[in-house]
Amino acid sequence: MATGFVLITTKPGSEHDVRSSLDKIEHVVNRWMLFGEYDLIAKIQADDEYTLTKVIVEEIRPISGIVDTKTLLGAEI
Repeated sequence: MATGFVLITTKPGSEHDVRSSLDKIEHVVNRWMLFGEYDLIAKIQADDEYTLTKVIVEEIRPISGIVDTKTLLGAEI
């Protein structure tokens, strides 16, 4: 199982719309509103890293209202 976290910066006032869009993505297992440098964080889980990165690049980053993302991939060591 591959796990990643995406830190998201949104346009001012777009937080709720972006959160609603994240709820529609199959591999987003949870998301939280944040206070501070980032506006949202999303937890993504998939069977493999290929699927995980594809979801981030093709489904999350294009969401209207997102200005910037930072992705953190979990590692099993």
